[in-house]
Formats: sequence, C-alpha cells, structure tokens
Amino acid sequence: MDAKRRKADNEDAASEPATKSSKSASPTEGGPSQLDWKFSSYSQYVSTMGSEKMSVVFSIPHQPSALVKALTPFQNNSINLTHIESRPLAEDENKYKFLCNLEICNEDDEKRLKKAISELKEISGRDCVKVLSRRDIDKKDSESEEVPWFPIKISELDRFASQILSYGSELDADHPGFTDEVYRKRRKMFADIAYNYKHGEPIPQVEYNEAELATWRTVFTKLSTLFETHACKEFRKVWPLLVQNCNYNKDTIPQLQQVSQFLKDCTGFTLRPVAGLLSSRDFLAGLAFRVFHSTQYIRHGANPFYTPEPDVCHELIGHVPLFCDPEFAAFSQEIGLASLGAPDEWIEKLATLYWFTIEFGVCREEGALKAYGAGCISSIEELENCVSDTSKKLPFECENIVSTKYPITTIQPVYFVAPSFSEAKRKIREFSSQIPRTFTVHYNPYTQSVQLINKRANCVKMIRDLANDMKTLEDAVNKLED
Repeated sequence: MDAKRRKADNEDAASEPATKSSKSASPTEGGPSQLDWKFSSYSQYVSTMGSEKMSVVFSIPHQPSALVKALTPFQNNSINLTHIESRPLAEDENKYKFLCNLEICNEDDEKRLKKAISELKEISGRDCVKVLSRRDIDKKDSESEEVPWFPIKISELDRFASQILSYGSELDADHPGFTDEVYRKRRKMFADIAYNYKHGEPIPQVEYNEAELATWRTVFTKLSTLFETHACKEFRKVWPLLVQNCNYNKDTIPQLQQVSQFLKDCTGFTLRPVAGLLSSRDFLAGLAFRVFHSTQYIRHGANPFYTPEPDVCHELIGHVPLFCDPEFAAFSQEIGLASLGAPDEWIEKLATLYWFTIEFGVCREEGALKAYGAGCISSIEELENCVSDTSKKLPFECENIVSTKYPITTIQPVYFVAPSFSEAKRKIREFSSQIPRTFTVHYNPYTQSVQLINKRANCVKMIRDLANDMKTLEDAVNKLED
C-alpha cells in the first residue's frame, strides 16, 4: 500500500510472500528487488505509540440535562474526553447523537473506560452505545458492541498521519544513506513537512538539490522508455497529461501540491505528505477518502534503482498516473472502504489484495499482458518481469489472492491477472461483503465523510438520493432521444 505498510508474517523467509506494504518495492538491478516495506499489526502500533485513540458514539433523548447525565459515567471514572460533537438523530427527531473522542494510555484507563461504558449503557440503552476502537477492549464479552476505530471525516486523517512505523528521518544502519549526513538532514526536513501538515493546507513546495535531481533524472529516463510497451493503456493515456500539466520531465521533480490539484480535478483523489510507513489500517483508511499518503523525499543516489522504502519516484511515477483514471480510482477506494471497521485479520487480507493489485497488478489488453501496479511500473526489473513468460500468471480470484504468500526482497514470482479494473472492483466488493461488520459504509463526496448504513432510515435516505439521480439521468436520456 502505498502509504504503506504491513507486517510481514512471512519475513522468516525471503522467498516467501509477505503481507504488504504501503509502497511497492522498487527492485534493484542485480540486487534485492523489492524493499522490505512492512505492514505492522496494530499491537505493534499501540506499543510504539504509547496511547490509543478511541471514540464512543451514543444517542440520548432531547431533554433538559440529558447530556450532563450521559457524561456523568465518564466524569465519575476519570475519563478525559478530548472532543465532543452532536447532531440530530436522522431516524428519531426526538433524540441526539453524540460522538466523544478519548485516549487510553494504560490498563487502569482501560478498566475505568469499561466501567464507564457499562454505566452509559444503563442510561442510554445498550443498543444506543457504540465504541469505536482499533481492537476489542472487552474480548470476554461475547456481545461486545466494539468496532475498530476508523475516521468518519477526512479531517480525522490528521489523527494518525504522523504516526509512522519506521523510517521517516531515522534511517537503519543498512540504509544506503545512513552515513550521508547531507542526505539525513534532507530526510529530516521532509519528515518535518509531513509531521506539521494538516488537512486543508497546501502542501509546502520543496526545492530539490542537484543530487536529488540527478537521481530522479536517472530513474525517470530509463523507466519512460518502457511505458509504451509494458504499461496498461490507462497509464499511457494519462502520462502525457502529467507531462503537460504537472511538470513531469527528467529534469524536474514535480511538486506534490501541483500534482494533488491535478488529481483532484481528474478523480477527486488528493495527495497528503507522509514521513514514512503507516500501519496498513491507517493507510487503507486514507484510500477510503480518496487520499493517498505520499512521501516527498527521494531514494539515495548511491543506487538509484533500489530503495528500501517508498519514495517520491515510486509515488509520482508508479501511483499517481493510475489515480487519475476514474475506474482505477474507484477500484482503489473500494479497498479502502472495505477496511473501515474491519477486524485485524481482514485488514491483512485486504492488504494482500492491495499488494497484488495496486502495487503489483497485471491486466490483459488485447491479449497482451500489461502492468498497472505501481511496484511494477516504478521498477525496471519488475516491469520487465511481470509481462514476461518466466513469471507465473494466475486468474484474479480474491480467495486465492489473500492466501498467497509473496516475497518482499526479490522479484515477484506470481501475478494475478485482472480482465479489467471494473471486474476486479466487482470481485473485491463481493469478497468484502464477507467482512463481519454490522454496518455498511458509504462515502459522501460532498461532505468528504463516511456514512454508516446500519439503520432503515439510512437506507431510505440513500434510496431517495439515488431516485433523484435516476430522475436526472432519465431527463438526460429523454432529451437525447428528442
């Protein structure tokens, strides 16, 4: 996943498939081909970050002192609420819905929260309280109402965008730039930009130095010679537009803000700077809002055809072109929406789907194999391998994909071939319907928020909206017939 990330359950064997990454790996010329961009489990994430953000959603009757009474359990149990917001309940005009954000830092906090939730259910009713958390804090309760936390509004991506798992400004000892002080200072500068960024702000421009431009020039020049014969038609259609509108050329590294605005005009996708690897759950959540977490730094020039983590070459050359395609954008968002509120084991499955599609996807075009995955398109060695007869090709079937292991330090030995983006999207939506959620999610592009479809009133409203859209379409068809 391009943002990316995932825990390599298979990291005990380099030849075994791992889980996935927020960025696809760029194979080396004569060396490891995919970098070890690991997705991490949430348990690792919590232990790293030291605290856990959670939300409690509940509804109460619209009457005097009702909110004070509902908040009393939190006060009595010393639970500090960091944010509260309210809105009328759509299905019952006599009730209000409240969203309360909070953090727990240790086991004592967790125990007090459990007690507070129990007391709140006595006040509001068991069916009127929902806890949104990244894990189940009450696994012994078979009737637990808890759902892994996920953002509802696009601005809530701010809550985790700076919580990276690795890299950022800190480099491992085996990183090509570890001993290069100038490169390390540049990486810190890029990390600071990402850490300080908030939703809605323009992405700061960066003046790349000569060494960085030389690295970009080497990668751009060599890869661009293969696109016409190896990349899918959707990529080939968009590439000239990026050259024309976003300053894509061998001598200039495009600015994220300019590229993001062009993306938004094409499909509604936007870029957001990130300092390093996010957890797979967080990265996928961004896709649900058509937000792609993109690095801004570039790989070290010592070996321009290898990078141990995602970089701006991978993002701008590998990912951005296909996000400009409406069908591919919808396909990518589908994986993101499926991840919201999904259990950890399903996040792993969705991450694997991401790996074999958005990162290393291959499709057929008039009988010929073409690459559409960013990990293929941004790597010379991978791009040549994915369309050759030496690698194994299998039909695109979700059940087979999620159980397939893959290497993260060598060229991919197997690819799943999709007949089209729309067919892949259909199969992923069908597969995702098995996720054990008590609700369905719908993205509202007007408010840039996610709506939970878990009550009859929600469904009725969506049907009415759809009916209005169908009426508009009917009018348009009638005018065409006239």
